[in-house]
Amino acid sequence: MMTPEEALRRFWGYESFKPLQREAAQAALEGRDSLVVLPTGGGKSLCYQLPAAMGRGLALVVSPLIALMDDQVASAREAGLAADALHSNLDAARRLEAYRRLSRGETAILYVSPERLLMEGLLEDVAARLVLIAVDEAHCVSQWGHEFRTEYRRLSEVLERAPKAARMALTATATPEVQEDICSQLRLRSPRRLVGHPDRPNLVYRAFPRRDQLVQILEVARRNPGSGGIVYAQTRKDVERIAAGLKRAGVSCAPYHAGLPAEDRRRAQDDFVNERLDVAVATIAFGMGIDRPDVRYVVHANTPRSVEHYQQESGRAGRDGGSAECVLLFAASDLAAHRALALKDGPLAPERRQALERQLREIGRYAVSPVCRHRLLAEHFGAAYQGDTLQQGVPGCGACDICLGETKSLPSEEALLTAKKILSAAWRTGGRFGAGYVVNLLMGKAEERMKRHGHDALQVFGLLKEAGEPAVRSWTDQLIVQGFLEVAEEGDYPLLRITGAGQALCRDEGTVRLGVPAPQAPRARKKSKVLERGGSPGPALDEELFERLRLLRRRIAEKLGVPPYVVFHDSALAEMAALKPGTPEALRQVKGVGDRKIERYGADFLEVITGKR
Repeated sequence: MMTPEEALRRFWGYESFKPLQREAAQAALEGRDSLVVLPTGGGKSLCYQLPAAMGRGLALVVSPLIALMDDQVASAREAGLAADALHSNLDAARRLEAYRRLSRGETAILYVSPERLLMEGLLEDVAARLVLIAVDEAHCVSQWGHEFRTEYRRLSEVLERAPKAARMALTATATPEVQEDICSQLRLRSPRRLVGHPDRPNLVYRAFPRRDQLVQILEVARRNPGSGGIVYAQTRKDVERIAAGLKRAGVSCAPYHAGLPAEDRRRAQDDFVNERLDVAVATIAFGMGIDRPDVRYVVHANTPRSVEHYQQESGRAGRDGGSAECVLLFAASDLAAHRALALKDGPLAPERRQALERQLREIGRYAVSPVCRHRLLAEHFGAAYQGDTLQQGVPGCGACDICLGETKSLPSEEALLTAKKILSAAWRTGGRFGAGYVVNLLMGKAEERMKRHGHDALQVFGLLKEAGEPAVRSWTDQLIVQGFLEVAEEGDYPLLRITGAGQALCRDEGTVRLGVPAPQAPRARKKSKVLERGGSPGPALDEELFERLRLLRRRIAEKLGVPPYVVFHDSALAEMAALKPGTPEALRQVKGVGDRKIERYGADFLEVITGKR
């Protein structure tokens, strides 16, 4: 009987597992339930595909990502597995053929949407063959999670109909509280908990105050010329404006949001996935079904709704293990917009309102705290951060704006004095004006309304003029996030008011931390689109050969109607371009080249490598 290692080598072309993959697959092979929490790029799909690859029975995968299912099926088939999907986007002929293969016992892996599973008596038909039911994106079952879906709550009743099948709940983003809720809601039976470290060391995290949104986004795009990128914006109007601005600057991009015609959305997504388009500018409706591994940057033009959303959306970057950067442009007004949108249809249930307010506080804290971003993300998900290195004698991750010296903390005494000046301005204006008005007051901008109220005669007028408007706006946002100021809605106008904590700080009761962008440009990545090889010893990578291999891959992918990464990942092409294997046996030693791909593509790639094509 085939061992897990033999199956890994034969179907996927790897010699060793990523952390916790083998343990997750072994739990399923033993008939044991499991909770699997692995970061994006950690290889969750292999955890449930491996038991099916070993011929142990049918693996049923519940996924809410219809846009991704067909790509997952294509990838599984390319590896040599008999895979199908059942979801609402299938036409009648494809659905009928999938049912035929399933009834004949040919299917090894079946992807199904939760709605489809709940609607039909599908589980009863296959229960006898089931070895595993895997629930992907399992955080959707938790009301404490960031993407709660009511249909996921009903999955437990369906799972009970196949009591002999092992259950596997998988997610990339789950706090300890959400992990507990997943186990409870899916009724996992004494599950094995396999929780990987959430840190993504290949990502450079940056969070800056939003000043000139389009200029800041262009800076990121120009640091990564010709590379795949995603820009997330909060509204459809923002998406259209940013996409138009990037196009004018010569960036290959397209907008994506729910207001576009379906054909335009499909074309934008297909062009991005198939590398005909460098950048997608989108609302958060985009990306969950995207598995393009070579995305080199993700920019949040607006603050996301939670740390979990940010971890998942920024996690679209660097899935291939190569370096990538994630940039968040923050303004406190984004948090107010999220709150207003959540309450648009009426009050939330108390527990949902509590969860919303906690999520907004946590993402605000991440965005403005002058603390290592990798550390903040790791600790948010309940993990100790152990990635500190010494940067010029100072502990740090070496991969975020704080540890790279791009954002500086004010000394404690200076931070306290600065905070008191801003709090005093909010206090002296009586909490009857917005943040922009208070900033103008501190900058000494005597607009007509300010003169009418006599505020240009206040002692705080122009008190922070020398600091510059971007810094004052950023500090005001930081004080809001830390609870010393609050934005109160009164009619159509958000008003800036001092809180009890802010009054106490003015009496020297409490501490405050303020950061400010340092006067230096973020470090640029190397211009080469070729994956870094981690400094590992070995022959140098032939970039010209790498590009020829990418061209061959694209032609094959277009012919098959699949994304290029389904054929081979960039990492496999990079290794080919470095090692230059000349025989099928040598090509089989490249990571990510399994038996099925040797049979289908080996001759073509060897011809390019050896110069015969």
